[in-house]
Amino acid sequence: MSIFLFGVSHRSAPVSVLERLAVSDGDRPKLVDQLLDTPQISEVMMVSTCNRVEIYAVVDAFHPALEAVGAVIGEHSGMTVNEMTQHAYVRYSEAAVEHLFTVAAGLDSMVVGEQQILGQIRSAYASADEHSSAGRVLHELAQQALRVGKRVHTETGIDRAGASVVSVALDRARALLGTRETPGAIGSAVVLGAGAMGALAAAHLARDGVLDLSIVNRTAEKADHLAANVAKNHGVRATSVPMSELSAAVAEADVLVSCTGTVGSLVSVGEVHSALARRTRTTPLVICDLGLPRNVDPAAAKLPHVHIVDIEGLRADGATQAAAADATAARAIVAGELAEYLTLQRQAEVTPTVTALRQRAAEMVEAEIMRLETRLPGLDDPQRDEVAKAVRRVVDKLLHAPTVRVKQLASTPNGDHYAEALRELFELTPGAAESVSAPETGLPVTGSDR
Repeated sequence: MSIFLFGVSHRSAPVSVLERLAVSDGDRPKLVDQLLDTPQISEVMMVSTCNRVEIYAVVDAFHPALEAVGAVIGEHSGMTVNEMTQHAYVRYSEAAVEHLFTVAAGLDSMVVGEQQILGQIRSAYASADEHSSAGRVLHELAQQALRVGKRVHTETGIDRAGASVVSVALDRARALLGTRETPGAIGSAVVLGAGAMGALAAAHLARDGVLDLSIVNRTAEKADHLAANVAKNHGVRATSVPMSELSAAVAEADVLVSCTGTVGSLVSVGEVHSALARRTRTTPLVICDLGLPRNVDPAAAKLPHVHIVDIEGLRADGATQAAAADATAARAIVAGELAEYLTLQRQAEVTPTVTALRQRAAEMVEAEIMRLETRLPGLDDPQRDEVAKAVRRVVDKLLHAPTVRVKQLASTPNGDHYAEALRELFELTPGAAESVSAPETGLPVTGSDR
């Protein structure tokens, strides 16, 4: 069994493609079930954020898995295989593991080093665990990826600036309200969305001195909860606003931050125009659309005194890059953790073969001792025990060196060949009691894109 990855991200696809491939929380269980219904796939975990959609699966073989994933995601997105392959990336075995570790470290994020991705991976794994789509392989992989991410953030300064997509977008908003040299202040803001990113946006705005904050969400209880938390923890005026009053709230705001996972535009050009008509202030309206798919109709940017900051526009912002030294240190940690993970996986693959060999030897010893008892019935119990111990000691000594050595060799490239040789030499064939032909979990030795 091997790890298979199919993904698209801000590095490989424009926002228009990411929008079509986006997977909402509501869609995720259905798509996972469809993937698990295919015989080639036994485990699935889906990571879907504002700038990436990635499917990690445990599969029997590469090409059948690619066809199965392509069919399910193609049906979901309405895209053909040719359309997807222009923007998607596929990783297999070691390369898939390395990619997840790199993502967890924040090295593949739009804002290099941001920590939010760790929470998103944790959420993806929790969802897979809740729906029983993650087994032992993905459990170990996800837990190790989270450890890699924590270690990178603890041991390097990759996140020293505390930047995130939200913070970079808000910096851009301030520049649009003033100038690059003298950024304007955000006195009033509206946050559309009360999920993890909405909470992050509200916290950033509160820490940066916003005076009036409105929280809008389709579920009123979530908006009430977030507004109450922001008011309590940051001492700012934060209130929840019904969706029906969004236009009125935006009319009085400097900035609208939209960050929901809703499919389709929540804010139309007409609603933005209506807000502008009610507006009494002369400052421009800055809309930070961080949703995937986009929450605000892009045509709203054509309205006078409206600026839209979106994922597409943040790609080239210099604030998204980490210091070279910190990025290098993070990559070194990823490389070391990857090597250790693969070594443990390869060693785990050979363990059942070693167990089968020792069991075969133990069965042979017991058979010979029973045969000895029939040939020498006059042996008393102490003599019989001593003979049995001597035979077992000889067998253990003979097996010690090859079994220890095969575990060591298993961690080297093509190490599975040594276990295969043991199975062949000692006739440890599939179907024998407790024998192992190929491990149920783990990764093949070869680890590259195919």
